[in-house]
Amino acid sequence: MTKTGFGVDVGGSGVKGGVVDLETGQLVGDRIKLLTPQPSTPEAVAETVAEIIRQAEWDGPVGITLPSVVTGGVARSAANIDKKWIGTDARALFSDALGGRLVTVLNDADAAGIAEDALGAGKDAKGVVILLTFGTGIGSAILHDGVLLPNTEFGHMEVDGKEAEHRAASSVKEKKDLSYKEWAGEVSRVLTRFENLLWPDLFIAGGGISRKNEKWIPHLTNRTPVVPAALLNTAGIVGAALAMETGIAP
Repeated sequence: MTKTGFGVDVGGSGVKGGVVDLETGQLVGDRIKLLTPQPSTPEAVAETVAEIIRQAEWDGPVGITLPSVVTGGVARSAANIDKKWIGTDARALFSDALGGRLVTVLNDADAAGIAEDALGAGKDAKGVVILLTFGTGIGSAILHDGVLLPNTEFGHMEVDGKEAEHRAASSVKEKKDLSYKEWAGEVSRVLTRFENLLWPDLFIAGGGISRKNEKWIPHLTNRTPVVPAALLNTAGIVGAALAMETGIAP
């Protein structure tokens, strides 16, 4: 009997959910995607999540990601979603919207990190694994032998006088019209700073630009191996489902 869970990934433009095979990380059936309501207030997003669960006809516990720092089930920041999220007890909000069922809520990059470490690009890695998602900013997750240290914000670390994400997010490549090789130089500066502080065994590169990894990963000059994410746009859903199953509740 396949063990399944349900994950929902809340983003600035879309809310995605699906049933997950917890042993393989594959989605069972179709992914459901609805537009993120505008304004993306807590109540409006909770209703959207409830609609996804209704459409999926799922009646079990649910793992949910937010683009926020989450501690004790409470959102402490808000990136690309309404600022009213800050200070909201997201766990209680979603549980109420879903008829009182069990939910866990965690940061979106942490969810992706859990998924990639357990079932994706890091599944055979030992030691310290760092996932970095390169997009508008840089999201991060760090795990040691599968154990998450939640809510890292490495994208805001200063690297040579600039925040890491102001130097090496994929949005910087577009804004400055950098070649892949030029941008890889900036990414290398950031990775070198991270590895000198944290000594990881593996970096996993996520975000949309990881699909074109062959154009830039070979140009990196830092010492730690870097591999592209394997789960890509399902990593948040898979990680949310895994977090619910394993009891991770930052």
